[in-house]
Amino acid sequence: MNKPKMKSFTEPKTVTDYPLGATCPSDHITSINAGWRTYRPVIDQEKCVLCMRCFLVCPDGVIDKSSDRLEIDYDFCKGCGVCAYECKPKAIKMVKEAEFNG
Repeated sequence: MNKPKMKSFTEPKTVTDYPLGATCPSDHITSINAGWRTYRPVIDQEKCVLCMRCFLVCPDGVIDKSSDRLEIDYDFCKGCGVCAYECKPKAIKMVKEAEFNG
């Protein structure tokens, strides 16, 4: 699975160093951000029909569709639950991190 490109954040020295409008860099994450997640989405591959709805609605873009099954990058998933809420066949369940046994 290809992870998002991580770039170091450099504090701008002056106001003119801040990017404006369309010149603002995108498609990067500055750090792994899953440390405060309370629940994690877990995909039941038997129930998944590969409709890609979860992939389309994930606000963090952490659902990988590059293989024959969907996978979640837990390093960057915040556990918001949007994917589980939108999953029509109910193939995604939110599981407490403390109870997850991988």
